[in-house]
Amino acid sequence: MATVVEHDKRKQEILEKSLDVFMHEGFEDVTFQKIADRCGITRTTLYIYFKNKREIFQWSIKQLLSTLEDTLIKIATDTSIPTSQVIYDMVTFIFDQCKTNHKLFSILLPYLVQLQKSGVDTREIVRRRTIRLQHLLNCAIIRGIRAGEFKKINIKASYELLYGLIESAIFKIAVLNQSDISDIYSALKLAIEGFSL
Repeated sequence: MATVVEHDKRKQEILEKSLDVFMHEGFEDVTFQKIADRCGITRTTLYIYFKNKREIFQWSIKQLLSTLEDTLIKIATDTSIPTSQVIYDMVTFIFDQCKTNHKLFSILLPYLVQLQKSGVDTREIVRRRTIRLQHLLNCAIIRGIRAGEFKKINIKASYELLYGLIESAIFKIAVLNQSDISDIYSALKLAIEGFSL
């Protein structure tokens, strides 16, 4: 049993350290050797855990998103604050994480473009990675309607509005390299006010 624990621990360490390499070097310039060097292991040992750098990158992103989801779930299930505040806190948490991890997003976008050029359905990849976010936001919107805090609004359209603001924040931060997204925070407040009674 100790071997399994050590194996999982080593894999976690590789994922954490490799994410730093990807953010510093960019996806295209990262090699298996660079990841192995950063982790203090041989390439042969790295192959025990992962097939290629794409698999490492995908697992690194999945690990980061799982951590973010844990925080979003805590915010979404906080019944001590009004639903409008829950939604605001969830979306601004995502904005803040985009700013904190702007290098990662600037790598992620070209990576998705590269996948798309090779025939991969990137829409499906993004959908799978954001489906929990959609569920959490939809549940919050429904909670607001049921509690009488929100108008009887179209849930899908409301989610699309919030998700569009998140995409806009990612674009401004990762592509346009803008750190000031105060206009998007203002747009979020306006959207939530529009939901409220």
